[in-house]
Amino acid sequence: MAKKSKRQLEREEQIYQLSTLVAGSFSLKEVLERLAEAAVKITDVKACSIRLLGDNSGDLKMYSTYGLSELYRLKGAVSKEDAVIKAAFEDGYIVVDDMRVDGRVKYPEAAIREGLVSQLTVAMRYRNTDIGVLRLYSPKPKQFYEEDIKLAQAVASQCATAITNARLYRKALHGARMAEQMRLAGVIQRRMIPAEAPEIKGLDVAAKYIPCFDVGGDLYDFIKLSDNLLVVAIADVIGKGIPAAIMTSMFRGAVRAYADAGGAGNIKETINRLNKLACQECTVGEFVTLFYAIIDIEKMQVSYCNCGHEPTVLVSDGEIIDLDKGGLVLGVDENAEYETDVVNIKPCDTLVFYTDGLTDAVNFEGDTWGRDNMLSAVTKYSCAPSEVMLRDILGYRRRFVGLSRQVDDTSIVVVRVDNSEMVNTES
Repeated sequence: MAKKSKRQLEREEQIYQLSTLVAGSFSLKEVLERLAEAAVKITDVKACSIRLLGDNSGDLKMYSTYGLSELYRLKGAVSKEDAVIKAAFEDGYIVVDDMRVDGRVKYPEAAIREGLVSQLTVAMRYRNTDIGVLRLYSPKPKQFYEEDIKLAQAVASQCATAITNARLYRKALHGARMAEQMRLAGVIQRRMIPAEAPEIKGLDVAAKYIPCFDVGGDLYDFIKLSDNLLVVAIADVIGKGIPAAIMTSMFRGAVRAYADAGGAGNIKETINRLNKLACQECTVGEFVTLFYAIIDIEKMQVSYCNCGHEPTVLVSDGEIIDLDKGGLVLGVDENAEYETDVVNIKPCDTLVFYTDGLTDAVNFEGDTWGRDNMLSAVTKYSCAPSEVMLRDILGYRRRFVGLSRQVDDTSIVVVRVDNSEMVNTES
């Protein structure tokens, strides 16, 4: 076996160093600059440049150079359709013996000013995808030989790996940041959901929110207008991701502001104002369903308006009454008309407010739990305290769906007219 020369051993060591460089914890810019420098030193040429393809265009942007002046780096645009670049991508590489006279060279005057004569352009690819080109320049004609080409291709391969790894890392980092933003948005959104049900004499209230993802569109809230008046609002903002979460936050603030301003006397005015706001803020494909009710425990009445939401269920003496008077979802028609209604309540009556995620839950067979199953659970426990009813409704649903993953949030509010409180009030 022939003994390797000192120069061969040096080159092998330099090529090995390239692989450790790519695996190191350096930025992409720093890696490419070091690779450009290493390419020059390994092949004994004057200069090197590394250009990368843009994401959408066919232009190749200069990312790093070694041994080239600023004037040459800024000489002009280079495209994938340029003759030399095109040939390099087709054949893997191309040697230009004399840049000063070769008609395929786009900027011969710049090469003359820079003192460059011959050029080797090597395509950079990763898994058959064009990434860019590596170019070596020499002040002599016909400088590049088979060994130089192999070395340049080795450097180009390392460049392609480094670039791909850096891009994948950047995407992963971006994904991690987005995931963290979504998590924080979910934390903020869940803070908007009341942590505890309100205490008001004559009412027994329980509520539960079950999110499917970090952020969602479900919302419920309680606004105590007086010792005898309680607003219960439950809504579903139809949209996606963080924009829907932002809309949910904004809408909750509006419900509170308009409820306080409208008081108990004019539900229709409150709904009209909420609708106009939603029409201004919602984009195409976005809208809000809302059920808005004021419970007057002194008059024993519920005033309400249903804006395209699941009708709240009133259970009275075992009878199911759907509270469905209202109108269109919010955010579609600024001039929409809304109807309100008033129903009487008595001790032991129960109101069940919910979003469609409760009834639309599916099991592994694709069967939907549905409204009939919900009503069966509601009537079975209609005389129980609100917390017991809520727990049992969700328990029945859980047994139906098993461990099947759900795709919509669930919100449920149970309000029972508390007989014991009414007796204490009368006494």
